[in-house]
Amino acid sequence: MADDEFDVLVIGGGVVGAGAALDAVSRGLSVALVEARDWAAGTSSRSSKLIHGGLRYLEQLDFKLVREALKERALLLTRLAPHLVRPVPFLFPLRHRLWERFYVGAGVTLYDVLDGKRVLPRHRQLSRRRALAVAPALRPEALIGAVQYFDARVDDARFTMTLARTAAQYGAAVATGAQVTGLVRDGERVTGARVRDLESDQEIVVRARQVINATGVWTEETRRMTGAEGGLSVRASKGVHITVPRDRITLNTGLILRTEKSVLFVIPWGRHWIIGTTDTDWTLSKAHPVASQADIDYLLDHVNAVLNTPITHDDIEGVYAGLRPLLAGDASDTAKLSREHTVARPAPGLVVVAGGKYTTYRVMAKDAVDVAARELVGGVPASVTDRLPLFGAEGYEALWNRRVHLAARAGLDVARVERLLRRYGSAVEDLLQMIEADPSLGRPLAGAGDYLRAEAVYAASHEGARNLEDVLARRTRIAIEERDRGLAAAPEVAALMAPVLGWDEVDVRRQTEDYATLVQADQAAEHQPDDLSADAARAHLTTPGSEATPVRA
Repeated sequence: MADDEFDVLVIGGGVVGAGAALDAVSRGLSVALVEARDWAAGTSSRSSKLIHGGLRYLEQLDFKLVREALKERALLLTRLAPHLVRPVPFLFPLRHRLWERFYVGAGVTLYDVLDGKRVLPRHRQLSRRRALAVAPALRPEALIGAVQYFDARVDDARFTMTLARTAAQYGAAVATGAQVTGLVRDGERVTGARVRDLESDQEIVVRARQVINATGVWTEETRRMTGAEGGLSVRASKGVHITVPRDRITLNTGLILRTEKSVLFVIPWGRHWIIGTTDTDWTLSKAHPVASQADIDYLLDHVNAVLNTPITHDDIEGVYAGLRPLLAGDASDTAKLSREHTVARPAPGLVVVAGGKYTTYRVMAKDAVDVAARELVGGVPASVTDRLPLFGAEGYEALWNRRVHLAARAGLDVARVERLLRRYGSAVEDLLQMIEADPSLGRPLAGAGDYLRAEAVYAASHEGARNLEDVLARRTRIAIEERDRGLAAAPEVAALMAPVLGWDEVDVRRQTEDYATLVQADQAAEHQPDDLSADAARAHLTTPGSEATPVRA
């Protein structure tokens, strides 16, 4: 990256930054993308895992946002990432006989109408008897009927990594563990950034004609590197989710519940349910937001209000907290702040994009590159990402139809191959070839049987994983799916990564110990009564001088 001047340098490896890199490089521009930690290490791995229009935004009369999001949902389901984005039905229980059925029914009807592509089935009205047939876990007295509609889910971390990988496939220079320490200027114009490799501690200057700041909740910190006053103001809103075993809640559908602040989702996720989210102001550590006991109690209280058999703290397998970058306004409640995005130019050569929601990442990325392109000479082609399949999408349907053959060829169960196809798409061929060359890689990981040993190797060899947390928390979702947060699987995963990354026994042991410290810190926070106590508890366990200092934490 130090050798040439790029047309565009993108700062931030979340979904918007990775999307901006792909948008720019697919227009024929030279692109560099840097991320201080790992792809999706911040907000983009800690979302509700939904690709949706945002049914509740209709209540705020934000029809433009909903229409835009539904258009993006259709593109992702059918063209851009059918291997990563899957339809999911959701049940909306009704409590009042007449007005609520009319009110909610009208809203969901509008939701269907705004989805001009009609990719998913239309909603349907259900009586109480029919609702309980698809959701036996609900208390009969908790509803008089229901509305069922469709949205979609995604593995947010894998999706973001796939965006970055697709950008690299088309020629972008991409790097994680590359922290921007300052912006480079020529007079008033921003002409690049100083970037430190956090593994070697080497610092270089990356020169670029345009710099795009896509750092989410860190937007203002990055902007201050220019010395510019004013600009976009972003507030961080914390969203907490928990995972519980699938057999603890008997549902044949996802669930959406209205709360006093927002909505609560129960989302099917393999052998688990994801339950979330909260929506509270966060002013503490942005690098590591944590869930407190108050957050977890809030989720349990609201979901248990409609369940026959309440779930308890003992049922919880995983917990994660993320920060939404909301455009700040006069609202005192983060639930009321805008989910729309804004693109600004606080200084010549610098473009800032902030706000928005995961589903509309592509539009945000396109808008940011459009603004950057205005100062690039020679004319820049229009965006093509609305018809550019992501890595693994090409040929996915054909391989899905051949899944029985693929399973027989690799000596795997068909269900296992289906799961691999939904995670890797047509890139599954790479994993199958690895297993054919070394059949031991076709065995499940000890302590995380949903994943194969080959997936740990592939994460390091093909997907840019640089440490154990990258694999357990983001390339796989072991950290939120296993009750021990992946501690049992950690030694084997580290050993599988070692030959790829050149680790010795000391490195493997340090990686395993550092990951255990991260888990211990998060669990300590979850037993604290409030945000301040939770943040302090985590900071204490991950501060240099305590038992261990986590790698790049």
